[in-house]
Amino acid sequence: MRSHRDHAGDMDVNTDVEWDGAGNARDLGGIPLAGGGTVAPGRVFRMGRSEWLTERGWAQARAAGVRTVVDLRNPEEQGRRDTDPQVPAGAVVGLTFLTRPTQEATDPDFTALTGPYMDSPKFYRENLRRWPEKIAAVARAVADADDGGVVIHCSAGRDRTGLIAMLLLQLAGAEPDAIADDYERAVRGISAFHATQANPREKPLTAAQLEDRVAEGRKELLRALDGFDAEQYLRSAGLSPAEIGRLRSRLR
Repeated sequence: MRSHRDHAGDMDVNTDVEWDGAGNARDLGGIPLAGGGTVAPGRVFRMGRSEWLTERGWAQARAAGVRTVVDLRNPEEQGRRDTDPQVPAGAVVGLTFLTRPTQEATDPDFTALTGPYMDSPKFYRENLRRWPEKIAAVARAVADADDGGVVIHCSAGRDRTGLIAMLLLQLAGAEPDAIADDYERAVRGISAFHATQANPREKPLTAAQLEDRVAEGRKELLRALDGFDAEQYLRSAGLSPAEIGRLRSRLR
């Protein structure tokens, strides 16, 4: 587990998890909350594709308390690739896997806006506006998961996962800069992971490109948070006060 400097609180926050094969994986625990304290560790994790984990990686995730995996991808994106490890079915016994997409994969208007895939917080508010019922389904999956840790993931573990992390962290009471710190770690994390791959789906960024991407991403993430109220949004999306309370309690 590695330590990162937290811009908002000027403190070290240990977040990265070393599950064998996992890309861009970290615990939201330790992120500071505005009223004091932090997000509870071991409750909600974020990462890239679940297919990257090896058998040993799944054993490590289970040892960390993970019991539920919420996949934010659409079904057609899921499945093992030739470059992914072979994992026996027994490696994931006892884990619950849920598919809860955050967007319609073939929506032509959203695709025209974002390009092939959403790759910036610039589009978060539009995603929230278009599919509140999908976001509500994700929130319920986290709120109602069995005891134990919950992993949320998409493909890179950066933007669809970043959208849900933003929502959860704001609901928990994290300051905008702390949420932007979490997004920055995801940008840096997936670029570093791609640099280790023989045939990465995204070209690893140069040092200069990475710093530009981080700066732009932080700016857009803070813009997405400006005036956003996660609790109000979830209520409008159909979550009950009890469901919102369970979601907040899981994080705290």
